[in-house]
Amino acid sequence: MITLVRRVTAACVLSAALAACAATPQPVRPAPSATTTAPSAPPTLAPGPGGLTPVFKNGSRTHGRTVALTFDADMTADQGARAAAGEHFDNPGLIAALRALKVPATVFMTGRWAEQYPEQARSLGRDPLFEVANHSYSHYAFTDDCYGLPTVSGDRMRADVERAYAAFRRAGVPDARPYFRFPGGCYDRRALKALTPVGVTAVQWDVVSGDAFATDAEAVTRQVLDGVRPGSVVVMHCTRSAAPTTERVVRTVVPQLRERGFRFVKVSELIGS
Repeated sequence: MITLVRRVTAACVLSAALAACAATPQPVRPAPSATTTAPSAPPTLAPGPGGLTPVFKNGSRTHGRTVALTFDADMTADQGARAAAGEHFDNPGLIAALRALKVPATVFMTGRWAEQYPEQARSLGRDPLFEVANHSYSHYAFTDDCYGLPTVSGDRMRADVERAYAAFRRAGVPDARPYFRFPGGCYDRRALKALTPVGVTAVQWDVVSGDAFATDAEAVTRQVLDGVRPGSVVVMHCTRSAAPTTERVVRTVVPQLRERGFRFVKVSELIGS
């Protein structure tokens, strides 16, 4: 009987101890702290000879079959009245096509365009599929005799580019790229020197799509397909009134280039490679 009582007592003590352990809250281990990685700065080219603004025309011809489609969102400073009268300097159908086809692209936007279409500018700037770059504020030429464009004086060139970046920020574009495309693609040494303090890389192209003012989508398509090589930068436009065929061209060109093994990238990836 004594042995039985001892066993029962021991069992009760053990049960109580186990119950007490179960009831005792376990120490809470702190969750591993999240490591915040600062976003890396977009790649740019080193200054050119004499410290001038560097110029980028195409990527490597040997690092894979990559191609960058770029779109100029043109609107000059004095075209507000035309926009108010119903002229379309935007092209939502083109942007929808790029999204549907999952094509990364770089949009070179004028500050005046961002002011006219702030919601579209903000949407492009916050969509990881796209990157927004600078195409000046006014779309005035940086040289004389550039396709009939009005010209910006040498002492106003830097201010014109910085004004565009300010317009992007007001529209809600969070991170415009440090890339600049000269209106009309026209530049000279004076223009490159004027923009040196801004720290941008000037981005040109090696494939002219010919979509500006074109009405024959098939001809533009052929010109793009015939011109693209590994590392190419294709210049197109994001303005319905001045480039009405571009959406149709993109819907045709993209699948055909993919069949040829090309991969679409933004300009930043070409520069970075």
